[in-house]
Amino acid sequence: MGKKKQKLVLPPELPPEVPDEAVEVSDEDVQFVKENLEYAGFVSNLDTHSITKHVTRVADANEEALESLYEKRLRKKLENKEKEQNALEVDPVDALPVKTLDGQLYYRRVAKEPKAEEESKEGESISKDPGLVKLTKAEKRAKHKKLRKEAKKQAKEEVQQTPQAEVLDEVKKDLTAEEANESKKYKLAELGTALLADPESNIKHIKEMLEVSKDGDSAIVILGLRSLLAVFKDIIPGYRIRLPTEKEQEMKVSKAVKKMRFYESTLLSAYKAYVQKLVALQKQPVYKRVAVRCLCTLLAAVPHFNFRESLLATVVKHISSHDDVVRKLCCETVMSLFTNEGKHGGEATVDAVKMIAELVKDHNCQLHPDSVEVLLSLSFDEDLGKPEKPDADSRTNNKKSKKRKGSDEPNHIPDNERKKIRKEMISKTREEVSADFKAASYAQDPQERRRMQSETLSAVFQIFFRILKHAMQPGLGVNTVPGASGSHPLLAPCLNGIGKFSHLIDLDFMADLMRCLRKLAGSGIQSGDLSENSSCQLTVSERLRCCIVAFKVMRNNLDALNIDLQEFLVQFYNLILEYHPGRDQGEVLAKAFKIMLCDDRQHDMQRAAAFIKRLATFSLCFGPAESMAALVSVKHLLQKNVKCRNLLENDAGGGSVAGAIAKYQPYATDPNRSGALASVLWELNLLMKHYHPAVSSIASSISTMNTSNNQVYHSHVSPQQAYMELSQENKSFTEPGDIKRASNKRKRGNDTLPVKVGSDLNLMDQVDENEVRKKFADHFLLLRDIQENEKLRSELDRTTLALNLYEHYKKQKKRKTR
Repeated sequence: MGKKKQKLVLPPELPPEVPDEAVEVSDEDVQFVKENLEYAGFVSNLDTHSITKHVTRVADANEEALESLYEKRLRKKLENKEKEQNALEVDPVDALPVKTLDGQLYYRRVAKEPKAEEESKEGESISKDPGLVKLTKAEKRAKHKKLRKEAKKQAKEEVQQTPQAEVLDEVKKDLTAEEANESKKYKLAELGTALLADPESNIKHIKEMLEVSKDGDSAIVILGLRSLLAVFKDIIPGYRIRLPTEKEQEMKVSKAVKKMRFYESTLLSAYKAYVQKLVALQKQPVYKRVAVRCLCTLLAAVPHFNFRESLLATVVKHISSHDDVVRKLCCETVMSLFTNEGKHGGEATVDAVKMIAELVKDHNCQLHPDSVEVLLSLSFDEDLGKPEKPDADSRTNNKKSKKRKGSDEPNHIPDNERKKIRKEMISKTREEVSADFKAASYAQDPQERRRMQSETLSAVFQIFFRILKHAMQPGLGVNTVPGASGSHPLLAPCLNGIGKFSHLIDLDFMADLMRCLRKLAGSGIQSGDLSENSSCQLTVSERLRCCIVAFKVMRNNLDALNIDLQEFLVQFYNLILEYHPGRDQGEVLAKAFKIMLCDDRQHDMQRAAAFIKRLATFSLCFGPAESMAALVSVKHLLQKNVKCRNLLENDAGGGSVAGAIAKYQPYATDPNRSGALASVLWELNLLMKHYHPAVSSIASSISTMNTSNNQVYHSHVSPQQAYMELSQENKSFTEPGDIKRASNKRKRGNDTLPVKVGSDLNLMDQVDENEVRKKFADHFLLLRDIQENEKLRSELDRTTLALNLYEHYKKQKKRKTR
């Protein structure tokens, strides 16, 4: 137990000390006392001994200790006064003033008790003196009880107040945060409205909006970015801002020019900060989509304005993004730049195509196909690939002027200065008028347009040839680009682009291009130029595309030369057997049927017969859409080649037209050596019994070559259209075999269960869920019972074994005792 604190009894305040020498007793005082002795008798009866003892309890021992005690008392009084002055004027509980009996009003102050530490220190200092009066035991106990009760009360009040205070603090913080966000939103709205109303006078507000958008709350940042986007779209001028040079700034200008310069400089600095902020935020996942959307909107709305290069570099970088939303936004923006060249004069198109070329080079052609498909939206003038020709009007004008000069020389005086001045003035005015007309009509200079389109076209073909060269490299790994098939994701859009712009290819590159397409299509197997491993890198769809592009290029450029594309036809003849519906694209195959067989000129009879026979065999193996496209191609070939209709005859020895090969060889790689004229189209007899009515009807019309009213449509439909129409019909078409199977199941099974004709999912819907649930429950209960029985049997075996061992032990023990 620690030392108990002693109760301090302080002496009363002493009267002011007066030295004995200063006390003067007059004669009048002595006479007054003598005359009134009866009134002064109480002085003689005073107990001076007890008074002296009470006053001089400490002074008898040490006068310095008594003086220090009085000094401490004075200090405490002064401290208490200061605390009362610094204390709260009004208690939170009693907020109303108090009126005294005199009628005065005053506010209660918070009274603070003296600390116990000071009392303990005082007690320690005073307890050293032996003359100090100590507290009794009863007083000490009462004092301790009182202190304990007060401590318990304070603890209870603190426990009750702390949770309420914490909750109130949290609510206040939330309220303050919400109020701050609402105030920022209102501020953004007010500043944006003021800027849209009068941008020149309120241009300073745009910097305040930028400061608000730097907030830590993501919602405020997104709102600020969108608000600034709307403001910039509205107030950005239709021209590119050029800041004045130092010399121009030193010149004296009018107030209107100063105001315009200040407006343009402030707008340009704010726009630069906004673009930099968007470029920085697009690297963060939280703000990526919002920042990219703002960048794309700015680039599409104001492609002529400053800092277009920064916007374009960021947008082009994301045209191969893994995020579908970001990639679509960027691709749509780039395509809008290509289609709307009037906003930027074609400069943004050149820059974008060059950036895409650099992107393809840096990523080694491993990008999303959309990054090259955007190039298909480019448009070029038809006479871009042709050399420039001087205008006929200029030639005639030059001739006429020469004739006039020759005829006027002898009649007119050459030194006539007035006519020279007049001609110069007329030429100057015409130049000024033409310049003003171009500026007002935004008409682009034809030479400048031709130059930019030439640069764009060269960059486009640079991309295409790089992709083709990359596809020819053997030993490449598997592609990991999402949304792409095969190890060459950019080959399909590259081939589509070559087919679209094939009429603009220079004839000097034509031989190299055809050689490259021949290798990619796999025609080098026969000639030995290409190994088997490198040809197997491409899928069937990609090799078919190479054949299609070769036909397009030759038809657009060298159609007049009458060149036979025998190698591509041989490869196409072999690729028909390698086609798989689930793996390869049926649209590409139907397109190859149309371009290589239907749209081509008259085929050789042996080759046409080989393709007719192979397509008829192909129709037996695949779905109705592919079969329909193949049969439409067969009908086109039979209509063009009348002699091939002998394949429809059912003679015992085959067709009536004998070729160089007397027997049909179905596994021949060259259609000219297959001997298809010696065969019969027996496949049509099976196709006439096809489950799909469209396939069976066209097969019957081919077998009779009948062009009745219901089949005229098919005779004029291309293989692509037939494939697309039938593929859409197949989504809602059900095979008749399913109906038969469903009816057989209904006969075999329970007749009470309702069975619908259709897929297995429809049949499963009719099963009673409660019955299935009950059967599963019984099954699993049985399995659990079997497991429990196995456990019980194993335990029973162990216990019986233990009992047998115990009995054996008892017997041995008895024997030993005997």
